[in-house]
Amino acid sequence: MIIDALQCGHFNRESFEALRRGGYSAVTPTLGFWEGTMESLDSLARWRDMERDNADLILIARTAADIERAEREGKLAVVLGYQNSNLFEDRIAFVEFFAELGVRVVQLTYNNQNELGGSCYEENDSGLARFGRDVVREMNRVGMLVDLSHVGDRTTLDAIEWSEKPVAITHANAASLFAHKRNKSDKVIKALAERGGVIGCVAYRNITPDAACATVDGWCEMVARTVDIAGIDHVGIGTDISHNHTPRDYDWMRKGRWTRSVQYGAGSPQRPGAVAKPEWLLKPESLQDVAPALLRVGFNQEEANKILRGNWLRLYAEVFRPN
Repeated sequence: MIIDALQCGHFNRESFEALRRGGYSAVTPTLGFWEGTMESLDSLARWRDMERDNADLILIARTAADIERAEREGKLAVVLGYQNSNLFEDRIAFVEFFAELGVRVVQLTYNNQNELGGSCYEENDSGLARFGRDVVREMNRVGMLVDLSHVGDRTTLDAIEWSEKPVAITHANAASLFAHKRNKSDKVIKALAERGGVIGCVAYRNITPDAACATVDGWCEMVARTVDIAGIDHVGIGTDISHNHTPRDYDWMRKGRWTRSVQYGAGSPQRPGAVAKPEWLLKPESLQDVAPALLRVGFNQEEANKILRGNWLRLYAEVFRPN
């Protein structure tokens, strides 16, 4: 069974069927990037409707035990998450409200500086702001996982130190393996691991080595090098693959409402638009090929199981508050 800590796009019944065929036990979809409170509530409403309409396939998970229950029932567990904290709209009380509605993962910043701290794309990372410290501790209290994937290194280190529970980098690679602002330094990855956190290795071409995009064994070699940095208990999967994305979606992800200028996100002038999926991961169900490939690159079965599922499940159990 596989837990993927970050995907995005427009999910539908065909998406859920593909994920189940691929052996997924849980996935975290992205419910929002720049959306405020009302738009974020609309996203939650759509997912609740999808759960009702696809009750034979999916289950919205609020606890690690829910993921295990979904596995027993042959369903896909959905862990609801956002890639920005705009849903809180500067109101600390909204953290608890969204947790009560089932949100379990929130990234502190997306691609811009915000009230909580600095993004990886800012020239100057301000560090974790006073409001950011309050939000982190409130997320700890209500059982919501702090995600630091697009967050600047200084703010990331501040949040790791300030959080009373382990935190996550749900979708990034090691910058020492592929230099990119979106990827994380060895210093950050080691600090994350020292506090019990997990990093999810990405299969998004713009921030992933070419060899890791070419073959599943190449990707698992990258995972093995990440384990060399973080340790076997602190690496998982966070592919960042997308479902049914359109050019309009990419435009929204990169520009939101905040600019009229050209923005490339993790791309560049050389790679301005959508990039090709990895050759070995052209469809979501191909992720099942990772399990045997981890064994081929030198992991034993126990270690492979930690990467595929166990490390995320352990972290979720530590962070998510039971109902």
